[in-house]
Amino acid sequence: MGEPVAIDLARFIRPGDRVVIGQGTAEALTLTEALVAQRAAIGPVELFLGALFSSTFRPETSDGLTFTGYGAIGGTARLAKAGLFDPLPAAYSRLEAFFDDGTLSADVVLLQIAPGMDGGPPSLGNCHDYTAAAARRARVVIAEVNDAAPWTHGGEIGPDIRIDHMIRTSRPPAPAPASRPGAVEEAIARHIAALVPDGATLQMGIGSIPEAVLPALAGHRDLGVHSGLMGDAAVDLIEKGAITNALKDEDRGVSVAGCLFGSDRLIRFAHRNRAVRIAPPSVTHGAAVLAGLPRFTAINSAVEVDLFGAVNAEMAGGTYLGAVGGQPDFVRGALNAQGGRSIIALPATAKDGAVSRIVPALSGPVTTPRSDADVVVTEFGVADLRGCSLSERARRMAAIAAPAFREALEHAARQAG
Repeated sequence: MGEPVAIDLARFIRPGDRVVIGQGTAEALTLTEALVAQRAAIGPVELFLGALFSSTFRPETSDGLTFTGYGAIGGTARLAKAGLFDPLPAAYSRLEAFFDDGTLSADVVLLQIAPGMDGGPPSLGNCHDYTAAAARRARVVIAEVNDAAPWTHGGEIGPDIRIDHMIRTSRPPAPAPASRPGAVEEAIARHIAALVPDGATLQMGIGSIPEAVLPALAGHRDLGVHSGLMGDAAVDLIEKGAITNALKDEDRGVSVAGCLFGSDRLIRFAHRNRAVRIAPPSVTHGAAVLAGLPRFTAINSAVEVDLFGAVNAEMAGGTYLGAVGGQPDFVRGALNAQGGRSIIALPATAKDGAVSRIVPALSGPVTTPRSDADVVVTEFGVADLRGCSLSERARRMAAIAAPAFREALEHAARQAG
Protein backbone atom coordinates (compact mmCIF):
# COMPACT_ATOMS: atom_id res chain seq x y z
CA MET A 1 0.00 0.00 0.00
CA GLY A 2 1.69 3.20 -1.08
CA GLU A 3 3.99 4.82 -3.59
CA PRO A 4 7.37 6.55 -3.38
CA VAL A 5 7.14 9.95 -1.74
CA ALA A 6 7.85 11.74 -5.05
CA ILE A 7 4.53 12.52 -6.71
CA ASP A 8 3.54 14.42 -9.84
CA LEU A 9 0.44 16.26 -8.66
CA ALA A 10 -0.32 17.52 -12.16
CA ARG A 11 -1.54 13.98 -12.89
CA PHE A 12 -4.38 14.53 -10.43
CA ILE A 13 -4.99 18.28 -10.07
CA ARG A 14 -6.44 20.26 -12.97
CA PRO A 15 -6.27 24.01 -13.56
CA GLY A 16 -9.22 25.69 -11.85
CA ASP A 17 -9.69 22.93 -9.28
CA ARG A 18 -10.56 23.58 -5.66
CA VAL A 19 -8.14 21.65 -3.45
CA VAL A 20 -9.20 21.06 0.16
CA ILE A 21 -6.27 20.84 2.58
CA GLY A 22 -6.26 19.14 5.98
CA GLN A 23 -5.90 21.78 8.66
CA GLY A 24 -3.53 22.39 11.56
CA THR A 25 -1.82 19.25 12.78
CA ALA A 26 -3.68 17.30 10.06
CA GLU A 27 -1.99 19.04 7.14
CA ALA A 28 -0.46 16.49 4.74
CA LEU A 29 2.87 18.29 4.73
CA THR A 30 4.64 16.30 2.03
CA LEU A 31 1.71 16.74 -0.33
CA THR A 32 1.19 20.44 0.37
CA GLU A 33 4.91 21.15 -0.03
CA ALA A 34 4.81 19.31 -3.37
CA LEU A 35 1.79 21.38 -4.40
CA VAL A 36 3.62 24.63 -3.77
CA ALA A 37 6.75 23.38 -5.52
CA GLN A 38 4.78 22.19 -8.56
CA ARG A 39 2.26 25.05 -8.76
CA ALA A 40 3.56 26.34 -12.09
CA ALA A 41 3.15 22.94 -13.73
CA ILE A 42 -0.28 22.37 -12.20
CA GLY A 43 -1.80 25.70 -13.19
CA PRO A 44 -4.02 28.06 -11.18
CA VAL A 45 -5.98 26.39 -8.37
CA GLU A 46 -7.97 27.50 -5.34
CA LEU A 47 -7.02 26.12 -1.94
CA PHE A 48 -9.53 25.74 0.90
CA LEU A 49 -7.66 26.18 4.17
CA GLY A 50 -8.51 25.99 7.84
CA ALA A 51 -6.05 26.65 10.66
CA LEU A 52 -2.49 26.63 9.30
CA PHE A 53 0.42 25.74 11.61
CA SER A 54 3.08 25.18 8.97
CA SER A 55 4.94 27.66 6.80
CA THR A 56 3.91 25.86 3.60
CA PHE A 57 1.74 28.62 2.16
CA ARG A 58 3.34 32.07 2.11
CA PRO A 59 2.58 35.23 0.17
CA GLU A 60 5.91 35.09 -1.66
CA THR A 61 5.14 31.61 -3.05
CA SER A 62 1.46 32.13 -3.83
CA ASP A 63 1.58 32.94 -7.54
CA GLY A 64 -0.96 30.73 -9.29
CA LEU A 65 -2.72 29.98 -6.00
CA THR A 66 -5.80 31.58 -4.51
CA PHE A 67 -6.94 30.96 -0.96
CA THR A 68 -10.27 30.67 0.78
CA GLY A 69 -11.41 29.03 4.01
CA TYR A 70 -13.40 29.53 7.16
CA GLY A 71 -10.95 31.79 8.99
CA ALA A 72 -7.54 33.42 9.26
CA ILE A 73 -6.07 31.22 11.98
CA GLY A 74 -2.35 30.70 12.50
CA GLY A 75 -0.41 30.97 9.26
CA THR A 76 -3.58 31.68 7.30
CA ALA A 77 -3.47 35.16 8.85
CA ARG A 78 -0.27 35.82 6.86
CA LEU A 79 -2.24 35.35 3.68
CA ALA A 80 -5.09 37.53 4.93
CA LYS A 81 -2.75 40.38 5.84
CA ALA A 82 -1.30 40.20 2.32
CA GLY A 83 -4.80 40.42 0.82
CA LEU A 84 -4.61 36.88 -0.56
CA PHE A 85 -7.30 35.21 1.54
CA ASP A 86 -11.03 35.38 0.80
CA PRO A 87 -12.85 34.20 3.96
CA LEU A 88 -16.07 32.23 4.05
CA PRO A 89 -18.16 33.77 6.87
CA ALA A 90 -20.04 30.63 7.85
CA ALA A 91 -20.47 28.88 11.18
CA TYR A 92 -18.12 25.92 11.43
CA SER A 93 -21.04 23.53 11.88
CA ARG A 94 -22.25 24.34 8.37
CA LEU A 95 -19.04 23.42 6.52
CA GLU A 96 -19.55 19.67 6.76
CA ALA A 97 -23.06 19.97 5.32
CA PHE A 98 -21.89 22.39 2.61
CA PHE A 99 -19.35 19.90 1.32
CA ASP A 100 -21.73 16.99 1.76
CA ASP A 101 -24.55 18.52 -0.31
CA GLY A 102 -22.31 20.18 -2.89
CA THR A 103 -22.87 23.77 -1.80
CA LEU A 104 -19.08 23.87 -1.56
CA SER A 105 -17.28 21.91 -4.25
CA ALA A 106 -14.19 19.81 -3.57
CA ASP A 107 -12.33 18.62 -6.63
CA VAL A 108 -9.24 17.28 -4.88
CA VAL A 109 -8.65 16.53 -1.20
CA LEU A 110 -5.21 16.11 0.37
CA LEU A 111 -5.48 14.01 3.54
CA GLN A 112 -3.00 13.03 6.23
CA ILE A 113 -4.01 9.68 7.74
CA ALA A 114 -2.59 7.24 10.25
CA PRO A 115 -1.96 3.66 9.11
CA GLY A 116 -4.29 0.94 10.33
CA MET A 117 -3.39 -1.22 13.28
CA ASP A 118 -3.54 -5.01 13.44
CA GLY A 119 -5.23 -5.28 10.07
CA GLY A 120 -7.80 -2.60 10.92
CA PRO A 121 -8.70 0.50 8.93
CA PRO A 122 -6.54 3.63 8.79
CA SER A 123 -7.62 6.63 10.84
CA LEU A 124 -8.06 10.30 10.07
CA GLY A 125 -5.58 10.86 12.90
CA ASN A 126 -5.52 14.40 14.25
CA CYS A 127 -8.76 15.78 12.78
CA HIS A 128 -12.24 14.57 11.93
CA ASP A 129 -13.59 17.70 10.32
CA TYR A 130 -15.22 18.99 7.13
CA THR A 131 -12.30 17.52 5.16
CA ALA A 132 -13.80 14.05 5.53
CA ALA A 133 -17.10 15.26 4.05
CA ALA A 134 -15.17 16.89 1.19
CA ALA A 135 -13.34 13.62 0.55
CA ARG A 136 -16.61 11.72 0.13
CA ARG A 137 -17.55 13.98 -2.80
CA ALA A 138 -14.19 14.79 -4.35
CA ARG A 139 -13.06 13.67 -7.78
CA VAL A 140 -9.65 12.72 -6.37
CA VAL A 141 -8.48 11.96 -2.84
CA ILE A 142 -4.74 11.72 -2.21
CA ALA A 143 -3.63 10.44 1.19
CA GLU A 144 -0.33 10.86 2.98
CA VAL A 145 -0.09 7.80 5.22
CA ASN A 146 2.02 9.12 8.06
CA ASP A 147 3.47 6.69 10.58
CA ALA A 148 3.96 9.60 12.98
CA ALA A 149 0.26 10.55 13.02
CA PRO A 150 -1.85 9.19 15.88
CA TRP A 151 -4.35 6.42 15.22
CA THR A 152 -7.46 7.81 16.90
CA HIS A 153 -10.78 6.27 17.79
CA GLY A 154 -13.68 7.86 15.91
CA GLY A 155 -11.51 8.59 12.93
CA GLU A 156 -11.66 5.17 11.29
CA ILE A 157 -11.84 5.50 7.51
CA GLY A 158 -14.66 3.47 5.99
CA PRO A 159 -15.61 2.56 2.44
CA ASP A 160 -17.44 5.87 1.99
CA ILE A 161 -14.05 7.56 1.51
CA ARG A 162 -12.31 6.33 -1.63
CA ILE A 163 -8.58 7.00 -1.64
CA ASP A 164 -7.23 7.24 -5.17
CA HIS A 165 -3.52 7.57 -4.46
CA MET A 166 -1.27 7.16 -1.42
CA ILE A 167 2.23 8.08 -0.39
CA ARG A 168 3.96 6.93 2.78
CA THR A 169 5.82 9.25 5.13
CA SER A 170 7.06 9.31 8.69
CA ARG A 171 7.37 12.92 9.79
CA PRO A 172 6.07 14.82 12.81
CA PRO A 173 2.76 16.58 12.14
CA ALA A 174 2.87 20.37 12.19
CA PRO A 175 2.60 21.30 15.89
CA ALA A 176 0.18 23.90 17.17
CA PRO A 177 1.92 27.16 18.09
CA ALA A 178 3.01 27.21 21.72
CA SER A 179 1.23 29.78 23.86
CA ARG A 180 2.76 31.30 26.97
CA PRO A 181 0.13 32.92 29.17
CA GLY A 182 1.13 36.12 30.90
CA ALA A 183 -0.23 37.91 33.95
CA VAL A 184 -3.27 39.21 32.04
CA GLU A 185 -4.28 35.76 30.82
CA GLU A 186 -3.75 34.27 34.27
CA ALA A 187 -6.00 36.93 35.82
CA ILE A 188 -8.69 36.16 33.23
CA ALA A 189 -8.29 32.46 33.97
CA ARG A 190 -8.88 32.96 37.69
CA HIS A 191 -12.16 34.74 36.97
CA ILE A 192 -13.25 31.99 34.60
CA ALA A 193 -12.33 29.20 36.99
CA ALA A 194 -14.69 30.68 39.56
CA LEU A 195 -17.54 30.41 37.03
CA VAL A 196 -16.96 26.76 36.14
CA PRO A 197 -18.70 24.26 38.41
CA ASP A 198 -17.50 20.76 39.15
CA GLY A 199 -18.95 18.32 36.63
CA ALA A 200 -19.04 20.88 33.81
CA THR A 201 -18.41 19.79 30.22
CA LEU A 202 -15.88 22.16 28.67
CA GLN A 203 -15.39 23.63 25.22
CA MET A 204 -12.52 25.92 24.46
CA GLY A 205 -10.14 26.76 21.68
CA ILE A 206 -6.39 27.12 21.60
CA GLY A 207 -4.25 30.07 22.52
CA SER A 208 -2.93 31.84 25.58
CA ILE A 209 -6.26 32.17 27.41
CA PRO A 210 -7.23 28.46 27.17
CA GLU A 211 -3.65 27.56 28.11
CA ALA A 212 -4.13 29.64 31.26
CA VAL A 213 -7.69 28.54 32.03
CA LEU A 214 -7.11 24.80 32.12
CA PRO A 215 -4.35 24.90 34.77
CA ALA A 216 -6.63 27.12 36.86
CA LEU A 217 -9.17 24.26 36.88
CA ALA A 218 -6.77 21.73 38.43
CA GLY A 219 -8.75 21.75 41.67
CA HIS A 220 -12.05 20.94 39.94
CA ARG A 221 -13.50 17.46 39.75
CA ASP A 222 -15.31 15.36 37.15
CA LEU A 223 -14.94 17.83 34.34
CA GLY A 224 -15.70 16.67 30.81
CA VAL A 225 -14.42 17.66 27.36
CA HIS A 226 -16.62 18.11 24.29
CA SER A 227 -14.93 20.61 22.04
CA GLY A 228 -13.95 21.49 18.53
CA LEU A 229 -10.33 21.47 19.66
CA MET A 230 -8.26 19.71 22.30
CA GLY A 231 -4.73 20.76 23.23
CA ASP A 232 -1.86 19.78 25.50
CA ALA A 233 -3.30 21.50 28.55
CA ALA A 234 -6.21 19.05 28.61
CA VAL A 235 -3.76 16.17 29.01
CA ASP A 236 -2.48 17.75 32.24
CA LEU A 237 -6.00 17.88 33.70
CA ILE A 238 -6.75 14.31 32.65
CA GLU A 239 -3.57 13.07 34.31
CA LYS A 240 -4.34 15.08 37.45
CA GLY A 241 -7.82 13.60 37.67
CA ALA A 242 -9.73 16.85 37.11
CA ILE A 243 -11.06 15.72 33.73
CA THR A 244 -12.82 12.36 34.01
CA ASN A 245 -15.87 12.77 31.74
CA ALA A 246 -17.65 10.69 34.38
CA LEU A 247 -20.88 12.71 34.42
CA LYS A 248 -21.62 12.85 30.69
CA ASP A 249 -24.64 10.83 29.57
CA GLU A 250 -23.04 10.23 26.17
CA ASP A 251 -19.37 9.34 25.72
CA ARG A 252 -18.95 8.71 29.42
CA GLY A 253 -15.28 8.53 30.29
CA VAL A 254 -14.26 9.87 26.88
CA SER A 255 -12.94 13.29 25.85
CA VAL A 256 -14.47 14.24 22.49
CA ALA A 257 -12.89 16.73 20.09
CA GLY A 258 -12.94 17.49 16.40
CA CYS A 259 -9.21 18.23 16.14
CA LEU A 260 -6.17 17.51 18.28
CA PHE A 261 -4.13 20.71 18.12
CA GLY A 262 -1.02 20.35 20.22
CA SER A 263 2.48 18.97 20.41
CA ASP A 264 3.95 15.49 20.21
CA ARG A 265 2.82 14.98 23.80
CA LEU A 266 -0.84 15.21 22.80
CA ILE A 267 -0.26 12.95 19.80
CA ARG A 268 1.34 10.25 21.95
CA PHE A 269 -1.44 10.56 24.53
CA ALA A 270 -4.23 10.21 21.97
CA HIS A 271 -2.67 7.35 19.99
CA ARG A 272 -4.96 4.30 20.33
CA ASN A 273 -6.35 5.80 23.56
CA ARG A 274 -9.99 4.82 24.05
CA ALA A 275 -10.43 7.77 26.42
CA VAL A 276 -10.03 10.16 23.47
CA ARG A 277 -12.34 10.25 20.45
CA ILE A 278 -12.33 12.52 17.44
CA ALA A 279 -15.74 13.29 15.96
CA PRO A 280 -17.14 15.22 12.99
CA PRO A 281 -18.65 18.72 13.27
CA SER A 282 -22.17 17.26 13.30
CA VAL A 283 -21.22 15.83 16.70
CA THR A 284 -18.75 18.34 18.11
CA HIS A 285 -20.80 21.37 17.04
CA GLY A 286 -24.28 19.86 16.69
CA ALA A 287 -26.98 21.95 18.36
CA ALA A 288 -28.93 19.02 19.81
CA VAL A 289 -25.76 17.31 21.02
CA LEU A 290 -24.47 20.42 22.79
CA ALA A 291 -27.81 21.17 24.40
CA GLY A 292 -27.78 17.69 25.94
CA LEU A 293 -24.41 18.06 27.67
CA PRO A 294 -24.51 18.60 31.44
CA ARG A 295 -23.40 22.08 32.54
CA PHE A 296 -21.92 22.72 29.11
CA THR A 297 -19.51 25.62 29.51
CA ALA A 298 -18.29 27.28 26.32
CA ILE A 299 -15.20 29.49 26.61
CA ASN A 300 -14.45 31.56 23.53
CA SER A 301 -12.38 34.61 22.63
CA ALA A 302 -13.04 37.88 20.85
CA VAL A 303 -11.30 40.70 19.05
CA GLU A 304 -13.66 43.16 20.73
CA VAL A 305 -17.00 43.28 22.55
CA ASP A 306 -19.32 46.26 22.54
CA LEU A 307 -21.04 47.79 25.55
CA PHE A 308 -24.15 45.71 24.98
CA GLY A 309 -22.52 42.28 24.55
CA ALA A 310 -22.15 41.92 20.77
CA VAL A 311 -18.94 40.11 19.81
CA ASN A 312 -16.54 40.59 16.90
CA ALA A 313 -14.20 37.59 16.68
CA GLU A 314 -13.14 38.11 13.07
CA MET A 315 -11.58 41.45 12.13
CA ALA A 316 -9.23 44.04 13.58
CA GLY A 317 -8.12 47.21 11.85
CA GLY A 318 -9.91 46.19 8.66
CA THR A 319 -7.96 42.90 8.41
CA TYR A 320 -9.48 39.46 8.78
CA LEU A 321 -7.65 37.88 11.75
CA GLY A 322 -10.07 35.32 13.15
CA ALA A 323 -13.13 33.36 12.16
CA VAL A 324 -16.82 32.90 12.69
CA GLY A 325 -15.69 29.37 13.52
CA GLY A 326 -17.62 27.45 16.10
CA GLN A 327 -18.40 30.41 18.35
CA PRO A 328 -22.08 30.78 17.34
CA ASP A 329 -22.57 27.00 17.63
CA PHE A 330 -21.03 26.75 21.08
CA VAL A 331 -22.65 29.91 22.43
CA ARG A 332 -26.12 28.70 21.45
CA GLY A 333 -25.34 25.20 22.69
CA ALA A 334 -24.33 26.50 26.10
CA LEU A 335 -27.39 28.74 26.37
CA ASN A 336 -29.65 25.76 25.62
CA ALA A 337 -27.89 23.27 27.90
CA GLN A 338 -29.14 22.61 31.42
CA GLY A 339 -26.88 24.68 33.68
CA GLY A 340 -24.81 25.80 30.68
CA ARG A 341 -22.79 29.01 30.46
CA SER A 342 -21.29 30.89 27.55
CA ILE A 343 -18.14 32.82 28.47
CA ILE A 344 -16.46 35.31 26.14
CA ALA A 345 -12.94 36.06 27.40
CA LEU A 346 -10.51 38.71 26.18
CA PRO A 347 -7.84 41.09 27.46
CA ALA A 348 -9.26 44.52 28.14
CA THR A 349 -6.80 46.26 25.82
CA ALA A 350 -4.67 45.78 22.73
CA LYS A 351 -1.50 47.43 21.40
CA ASP A 352 0.20 47.61 24.82
CA GLY A 353 -2.81 49.18 26.47
CA ALA A 354 -3.34 51.89 23.87
CA VAL A 355 -6.63 50.51 22.51
CA SER A 356 -9.67 49.33 24.45
CA ARG A 357 -11.20 46.03 23.37
CA ILE A 358 -14.43 46.97 25.16
CA VAL A 359 -15.89 49.41 22.66
CA PRO A 360 -18.99 51.61 22.17
CA ALA A 361 -19.60 49.99 18.77
CA LEU A 362 -17.90 47.13 16.96
CA SER A 363 -15.40 48.03 14.24
CA GLY A 364 -15.92 44.67 12.48
CA PRO A 365 -18.67 42.13 11.87
CA VAL A 366 -20.99 40.77 14.54
CA THR A 367 -19.89 37.18 15.13
CA THR A 368 -22.20 36.66 18.11
CA PRO A 369 -25.16 39.03 18.55
CA ARG A 370 -25.96 40.78 21.79
CA SER A 371 -29.12 38.69 22.07
CA ASP A 372 -26.86 35.70 22.82
CA ALA A 373 -24.71 37.48 25.38
CA ASP A 374 -24.15 35.66 28.68
CA VAL A 375 -20.84 36.38 30.45
CA VAL A 376 -17.89 38.51 29.36
CA VAL A 377 -14.57 38.31 31.23
CA THR A 378 -11.47 40.49 31.18
CA GLU A 379 -8.59 40.70 33.63
CA PHE A 380 -10.60 43.39 35.45
CA GLY A 381 -13.60 41.22 36.24
CA VAL A 382 -16.80 39.51 35.12
CA ALA A 383 -19.79 41.11 33.40
CA ASP A 384 -22.83 38.87 33.76
CA LEU A 385 -25.24 40.20 31.14
CA ARG A 386 -28.10 37.76 31.60
CA GLY A 387 -31.43 39.50 32.02
CA CYS A 388 -29.86 42.96 31.86
CA SER A 389 -31.28 45.98 30.06
CA LEU A 390 -29.09 47.91 27.65
CA SER A 391 -28.19 50.54 30.24
CA GLU A 392 -27.29 47.92 32.83
CA ARG A 393 -25.22 46.01 30.27
CA ALA A 394 -23.30 49.18 29.41
CA ARG A 395 -22.60 49.83 33.08
CA ARG A 396 -21.34 46.29 33.67
CA MET A 397 -19.23 46.21 30.52
CA ALA A 398 -17.59 49.56 31.32
CA ALA A 399 -16.73 48.20 34.77
CA ILE A 400 -14.55 45.44 33.27
CA ALA A 401 -12.81 47.73 30.78
CA ALA A 402 -9.34 49.06 31.53
CA PRO A 403 -9.70 51.95 34.01
CA ALA A 404 -8.25 54.47 31.56
CA PHE A 405 -11.17 53.90 29.18
CA ARG A 406 -14.10 53.61 31.56
CA GLU A 407 -15.11 57.27 31.65
CA ALA A 408 -15.12 57.53 27.84
CA LEU A 409 -17.15 54.33 27.57
CA GLU A 410 -19.70 55.54 30.08
CA HIS A 411 -19.97 58.83 28.18
CA ALA A 412 -20.48 56.94 24.91
CA ALA A 413 -23.24 54.88 26.50
CA ARG A 414 -25.01 58.05 27.66
CA GLN A 415 -24.68 59.55 24.19
CA ALA A 416 -26.24 56.40 22.74
CA GLY A 417 -29.20 56.87 25.04
